[in-house]
Amino acid sequence: MNFPLITDPFFYLVAVPAVLLLGISKSGFGAGFGSLAVPMMAMAVAVPQAAAILMPVLLLMDVLGMAAFRKNVDRRLLLFLLPAGLLGIVVGALLFKLLDARVVAGIVGGFTLAFLAQRLLFPPRPDSPPPPRWVGALLTVTSGFTSFVAHAGGPPLNAYVIPLRMAPAVFTGTLAFFFFFINMAKWVPYAWLGLLDLRNMATSLALLPFAPMGVWVGVRIAKRIKPALFYRLIYTGMFLTGCKLLWDAVAIT
Repeated sequence: MNFPLITDPFFYLVAVPAVLLLGISKSGFGAGFGSLAVPMMAMAVAVPQAAAILMPVLLLMDVLGMAAFRKNVDRRLLLFLLPAGLLGIVVGALLFKLLDARVVAGIVGGFTLAFLAQRLLFPPRPDSPPPPRWVGALLTVTSGFTSFVAHAGGPPLNAYVIPLRMAPAVFTGTLAFFFFFINMAKWVPYAWLGLLDLRNMATSLALLPFAPMGVWVGVRIAKRIKPALFYRLIYTGMFLTGCKLLWDAVAIT
């Protein structure tokens, strides 16, 4: 039986680097860069199709990430984040067909750059308190929503979790478990929306071998990196993500 996978060479030219980048981001190294995966693939296919193709890839990456950081999880924080994130998934599923992809890109990109500007212009003092829990809940709902529509849940969640000043391994492990549950929750609504067709799943299988390669590279670096450099790289990834998403929002097609 011949699988009707995508055969356009340009698609793989952008999809393979996107999957590698997503894997590195999933490991915790360069967190924020993973949000560029869908915009990169959207240069060759529609945004909903790019998101659907990445679903099996994300599942494998989530499992690998959890295995690597299973001993580094803030369980109390995870239990706080999950209900809000799942609520964001519900909102995303209900609004998916109503929202223009460029509007979503603009919202996520603008929020990401605004957070970075706030952190750079008004850096928190060492004794400053973490954000209120209601802010964390709101940002996590946003994360679930943007994760559903574009696999771009990292920037909103980072806006809450980064100020908590967690150790890099705990930061990475907690987010790995969070996004595993979030991504698992997407499968049923993605199927309901008709995105999980044979063509998309066959194409995903062709990209699957590149997933562990990115995670392996990222995990090895994340476990050896200094916290200060770790967070600088996160900020860099969020800056590039925000710029790319804003460009997608205003670019004339």
